[in-house]
Amino acid sequence: MASPSTAVRVSPRRHRAAPVPATRFDKRLAEILTHATEVFCKKGYEGASMRDLSRASGMSLAGLYYYFESKERLLFLIQKHTFTTIVQRLKARLEGVNDPEQQIRIFILNHLEYFLANQSAMKVLSHEAEALKDDFASEVAAIKREYYRICVSLLDELKSNRGLQFSTRIAVLSLFGMMNWIYTWHNSRVDADAGQLAREMSDIFLCGVRMGGKGRR
Repeated sequence: MASPSTAVRVSPRRHRAAPVPATRFDKRLAEILTHATEVFCKKGYEGASMRDLSRASGMSLAGLYYYFESKERLLFLIQKHTFTTIVQRLKARLEGVNDPEQQIRIFILNHLEYFLANQSAMKVLSHEAEALKDDFASEVAAIKREYYRICVSLLDELKSNRGLQFSTRIAVLSLFGMMNWIYTWHNSRVDADAGQLAREMSDIFLCGVRMGGKGRR
């Protein structure tokens, strides 16, 4: 585990998120973000203090301020890392897949797999969506817009390929509504895993847009 004295400082002006852990510092940063996520999840962004984050991460308060300067920066890094990771994984999974329905199934599976494995992060992202300001908010919003646009393009391709007519905006926002609140009810002891949930949710969603799209023709 890297200590503050052995890590490379993260420049506040560059807004760098934690990459896939590789170096000692990368791993330490990922650990800190995991601990910070749990603190924000339990106490909320407003209720959490830098001292709480320091205790949870095992880093001195002075060291935490040196590397992250504020809890807003930690929240920013959590959000940026989460959205960057899910977008990168999605793009990799979509490579070479041409069937529009299969692409949408991959989109749903990718989303559910990540957030069921990271339910604390999903709660933080959902509850603290408006906490970031200025440059931090703009940078995260740009990644979220990219994710939204990918989903829009997949639904538009389905419409074109299947000759359907429906509101892409309503379909996309309805899909996110299905997926994003899963952390509020999913119980791993009684509910299906991400793979099964993705299959069933995909069936429900695709059946709905297919039937609705044909009914309006």
